[in-house]
Amino acid sequence: KQLHPFITMRFSVLALLSLVAPAASEIFFKEQFNDGEGYAKRWAISSKWKKPAEMGKWEVTAGEWYGDKDDTGIKTSEDAKFYGISAPMESTFTSGEGKDLVIQYSVKHEQKIDCGGAYIKLLPGGKSFNAPKFGGDTPYAIMFGPDICGSTKRTHVILNYEKKKENLLINKDIPCEKDQVSHLYTLLLKSDNTFEVFVDNKSVRSGKLEDEFDFLLDKEIKDPKQSKPSDWVDEKQIVDPEDKKPEGYDDIPAEIPDPEAEKPEDWDDEDDGEWEAPTIDNPDYKGPWVPKMIPNPDYKGEWVHPMIPNPDYEHDDKMYAVCADGCTHVGFELWQVKAGSIFDDIIVTDSLEEAQKFAEETFFKKKDGEKTMFDAAQKKEQEEMEAASGMDDMGMDGLDDDEMLMGDEF
Repeated sequence: KQLHPFITMRFSVLALLSLVAPAASEIFFKEQFNDGEGYAKRWAISSKWKKPAEMGKWEVTAGEWYGDKDDTGIKTSEDAKFYGISAPMESTFTSGEGKDLVIQYSVKHEQKIDCGGAYIKLLPGGKSFNAPKFGGDTPYAIMFGPDICGSTKRTHVILNYEKKKENLLINKDIPCEKDQVSHLYTLLLKSDNTFEVFVDNKSVRSGKLEDEFDFLLDKEIKDPKQSKPSDWVDEKQIVDPEDKKPEGYDDIPAEIPDPEAEKPEDWDDEDDGEWEAPTIDNPDYKGPWVPKMIPNPDYKGEWVHPMIPNPDYEHDDKMYAVCADGCTHVGFELWQVKAGSIFDDIIVTDSLEEAQKFAEETFFKKKDGEKTMFDAAQKKEQEEMEAASGMDDMGMDGLDDDEMLMGDEF
C-alpha cells in the first residue's frame, strides 16, 4: 500500500531531525553544601600542601546575610592563610567535537576582601589525582573566577594549552565584582573555539580563543631578509640652517636686581655687610636659545618593516580541548589576607541551559532576599555609628571650659 505523499514527507523530516537533534545534556558535577558537615565526605582537604599552621579552616555557613538560612556554602574562616580543597566529579568530562563545557559557581565576600583569590579550578588526574597534595603547583585545565588584591580586581580565565605546555591567561583583564553580596560566575567554553564569561547571568566578555589568548603564533612575521635602508630619512623636521642665534643673546641674564627695591634705612654696612638689591625675573630673558625647526625636504615617512607569512604558523582546531585526556576533579586553592569568602552552587556541565536552570533554582532564588538583608544590616550599622558619634559629642558638650583645659594638661 502506497503512503500519502504528505505522510511520506513528514516521516522524512522527522528522520532528518533525528539526525541533527542535540544529544542530551550531562551534569558532571554539582554541589550545594546544604548537608552541614556532610560535604567533608565528598571533598578532601589539601592536608599535605602546606604546613598545618599555614592552612586555614573551612566553615559551613549561610553567612551574615542570606536569602535562606538553610542554604549554606563553605567559608574561609582565618585571615592570612592558605586554603586547599578538592572533590572528584561524578563523571569525567572529556573535550570533544560538538561538546561545550560550562563551569559555574557563586562567591560572596562578606569580609570586604582586600587581597585574596576566589577562583575555582577544573583538574585532570583521574585515579592518580593526589588530593592531599592539591595546591598551587598541581596541573589544571582551567582556572576561573575572581582574584582581588589592592588595585588589581579581575576575573581570571586561564586555559592550559598542552601544545605549548603553558597556562594561557586571557590577554585583556575582565573586571570582577567587589561588593559584599553573592555573585554568580559562569564560563562557557565552546567546541567552535569561542568562549563567553557571564557574571550574574550577564555576558561580560566573549570572543574567539585565538583572539583573546596566545594559543597560536602570529600569522605574519617581519621579513628577516629586509632591513631599513641606510639612507632612509625618517626625521620629519630639521634645524632651519638660516636661523641664527641673535648676537648677545647669551648675555641676557635670567634675573636682574629689582629696580624698585631700596636699601633699608637701618641697614648698617659694617654690621650687615654690603647691601644687595633682591633679584626679579628679567622680562627680556627668553630662555635658552633654540633654533627654529622646518619640515625636512628629504623626509620619506616612517619605515614599515615588510611582513611575510609565518612559516611556523599552524592553526589548531582543538584549542578548546583543555580536557582532551579527561577532567575529573574540581578544587579551590587560595591565599586570603582577609578571610570570609563563601562559595556555593557549583556546577560543571556541557549545557549552558542546564547551568542557567540550576542558577534559577539556587542563586537567583535567594539573591533578592540576601540583598534585602544586607541593606538592612548596613542601615543598622550606619545608625549605630551615628548614635555612637552623637553620644561622644554630647559627652564633650557636658564639659565646661575648665574641665576641658584640665583634660588638655594630661
